[in-house]
Amino acid sequence: MASTSDIETTNPGSMWELDQDLDVPMDEEASRLKNMYIEKKFSSVLLLRLAFQSLGVVFGDLGTSPLYVFYNIFPHGVDNDEDVIGALSLIIYTLTLIPLMKYVFVVLRANDNGQGGTFALYSLLCRHAKVSTIPNQHKTDEELTTYSRQTYEENSLAAKVKRWLEGHAYKKNCLLILVLIGTCTAIGDGILTPAISVLSATGGIRVQNPKMSTDVVVIVAVTILIGLFSMQHYGTDKVGWLFAPLVFLWFILIGSVGAFNIHKYNSSVLKAYNPVYIYRFLRRAKSEIWTSLGGVMLSITGTEALFADLCHFPVLAIQIAFTLVVFPCLLLAYTGQAAYIIVHKDHVVDAFYRSIPDTIYWPAFIIATLAAIVASQATISATYSIIKQALALGCFPRVSVVHTSKKFLGQIYIPDINWVLMILCIAVTAGFKNQIQIGNAYGTAVVIVMLVTTFLMVPIMLLVWKSHWILVVTFLVLSLMVEFPYFIACINKVDEGGWVPLAVAITFFIIMYVWHFCTVKQYEFEMHSKVSMAWILGLGPSLGLVRVPGIGFVYTELASGVPHIFSHFITNLPAIHSVVVFVCVKYLPVYTVPVEERFVMKRIGPKNFHMFRCVTRLESMMDGYSDSEDFTVSEQKVERSTNALLMSEKAGSNTLCSGSDLSYSSSHDSIVLAKSPLTGNNSLTRYSSQTYRDELEFLNSCKDAGVVHILGNTIVRARRDSGIIKRIVVDHLYAFLRKVCREHSVIFNVPHESLLNVGQIYYI
Repeated sequence: MASTSDIETTNPGSMWELDQDLDVPMDEEASRLKNMYIEKKFSSVLLLRLAFQSLGVVFGDLGTSPLYVFYNIFPHGVDNDEDVIGALSLIIYTLTLIPLMKYVFVVLRANDNGQGGTFALYSLLCRHAKVSTIPNQHKTDEELTTYSRQTYEENSLAAKVKRWLEGHAYKKNCLLILVLIGTCTAIGDGILTPAISVLSATGGIRVQNPKMSTDVVVIVAVTILIGLFSMQHYGTDKVGWLFAPLVFLWFILIGSVGAFNIHKYNSSVLKAYNPVYIYRFLRRAKSEIWTSLGGVMLSITGTEALFADLCHFPVLAIQIAFTLVVFPCLLLAYTGQAAYIIVHKDHVVDAFYRSIPDTIYWPAFIIATLAAIVASQATISATYSIIKQALALGCFPRVSVVHTSKKFLGQIYIPDINWVLMILCIAVTAGFKNQIQIGNAYGTAVVIVMLVTTFLMVPIMLLVWKSHWILVVTFLVLSLMVEFPYFIACINKVDEGGWVPLAVAITFFIIMYVWHFCTVKQYEFEMHSKVSMAWILGLGPSLGLVRVPGIGFVYTELASGVPHIFSHFITNLPAIHSVVVFVCVKYLPVYTVPVEERFVMKRIGPKNFHMFRCVTRLESMMDGYSDSEDFTVSEQKVERSTNALLMSEKAGSNTLCSGSDLSYSSSHDSIVLAKSPLTGNNSLTRYSSQTYRDELEFLNSCKDAGVVHILGNTIVRARRDSGIIKRIVVDHLYAFLRKVCREHSVIFNVPHESLLNVGQIYYI
């Protein structure tokens, strides 16, 4: 007979009991598991290698900005040399303050174990304060080895901020709205980056062929974009190794050409490193100041993508790559272009390509086009990641998520979003046909995301880092001093193309907020209408029905309690399966959930009821269920849940079987890890070998008899006394989104022949 301790050794974390009193601390085991997820120390050689690889993933968008910046600063031409030097000085210190000082040395430290972007910041906040709008947190979530959070002294500033954020629901909603604003404008960035990067790169064709029509350039750009989006389903796994050498070659190219132009045309342009020329430029260009600032803003586009595309590169590797390669090459590129423009003021429109020596023009054109494609790919991939994270947080309709690589979990493809991005990107490229209006739209999207990041960093610095309030205020003031003028400059260009990202952001915001609002209301309905254990116990072991052989998986949003769908089911059908398992798929604000902690099993009610709960814990920031896995999710659940049931049965106690010493009320319905008798818990006793064999035979026979997946289909409707706006939102918009999104049965890959839908209507 195998002992209980043997089972725990072979499959740790799979046995779960109802009684909290059986829980014994396992500090040594928890410490060992946590050490597995502490950031690894990297050797110098490996660190340099990772820094090189990060060039192709993180810096493509920022590196292609020299293609179009000066044209957007001076759309009406250059009047004098001082204007060029002043604009260059603005570019230099904007690059220094925002990408270098703010992002590379401050914001990157706020990554969520390698994941960046606004959702990563929100994930950190959700772990350190109860600010999630879906109240499905459970104290056992904090026992995950990857669930890290801070503790605070009661009277500390961090504790006061935490209590303030948790105090009212409207504060949580305001925080969510802020995150969604940043997310939706980042999606707009995913539309505009391919448009402006590819169009600017292909514009080099006209420099050597001045008589060529603009329509030809647009057609070439659109063709490249169609090819780029059409190849997304193949992923970047096979060609990703080319990205880093290509982008590195691009930075060497623009840096070398910049140094050559400084030496050849006008080395006096180096005086732009004196910030006094910023003041002179702003004082002299009063009438064109907002136009110029909007153009300068484009020099830091891609900075937010730098944070969003962190992709588990060590922060130190990013810092090395930026300070040793990206930053100096960008400074040389902009300085060299400024030196060229001072001598050739009429070439400001195509300053980048015209400043390239004729001997390397076409190789430079090819490298520029490929670099633009790499930059576009990074932004498209970041958009997929954003949508995936929004799905996990219940902020976006269910769509298909396909993993394109078996090696890298972060490489995903979302077909529906891909084609939407392609259509919008082509529409922007073909509709505007020039860099000016696309640049205006691009700058608006970028600056809004930067402002959102700035505001989210304030609670991060207070709660997560426990920074002194003086440092927080300093960070906030310095960031807003730079970003707010750029925001005003971009808003002033709303009628000149800046409306595009606002329209895209508003559209996605409405979709996300409406979906999340109705999702929260549906969850609240499930919480308030869940069935009491007293009612279940009153039905007896047969639940008042015929118990037919088999296992029934009842899917629910609840991580505790018996869902209303179950009572609706058993009051309308005459039979139920011999074994019932309530399955809850729960996303947690962590970057990964260890395999041994992914499935949580427990018994509901007395042993002879044969009712269990399975909570499947997934990470909201990383991998999840997809259509590309080798076997379906439902098969995984059946296999792993059945194995866990067997172990749960074997780990049972006489006390649990009789039910004499336990009160099966909803208050006891919690998920607590059961420990081995060898850990000192003498209240657990081992089953006899005959009892265990009987249980094993019973569960195996139920598994062989068949499995049925029971899914609830809750239809949300607005109450009759609701206002017209609420009726439009709930009865029409949300109903339309539910109609076009994927069903849970498709997401979980449930076989059609074993699916049973149970419908109910909920009025809000």
